[in-house]
Amino acid sequence: MDELVARMIGEHIDLYQNEPHKGQYWDSTPFGGPGVVPCLLLLTRGRKTGNTSTLPLIYGESNGAYVVIASKGGAPAHPAWYLNLEAEAECKVQVGADHYQVRARTTAGSERKTLWKMMAEIYPPYDDYQAATERKIPVVMLERVG
Repeated sequence: MDELVARMIGEHIDLYQNEPHKGQYWDSTPFGGPGVVPCLLLLTRGRKTGNTSTLPLIYGESNGAYVVIASKGGAPAHPAWYLNLEAEAECKVQVGADHYQVRARTTAGSERKTLWKMMAEIYPPYDDYQAATERKIPVVMLERVG
């Protein structure tokens, strides 16, 4: 990961954890986005290391669940957080000041198509990312547990 991007992500995570009402929204303009978009913090356990990893992700909501896109900017391989969820579907999210236990589920078929469209309306570069890669970018539902 580019050092500047890694620093920006780290700063965003710090802001989110210390001032959730500010960190929940991210200005996507520097990355070709439409402006301010909602973000959550995804906490997964590394499938190889067992260490907890935290990453801010743009999200949408559908039927009481959070929706995220495993785009990795259109890279040819899935992001590590998605591979971690394939290995262990239960994880945690922080949305604003609230923390939830969730179970990840990769969508398919018409559900994926509908949710992809919703997420591309929130963050239009997702369509460019899909066009840039041969892999089918996963659309993931994060459904609350309990």
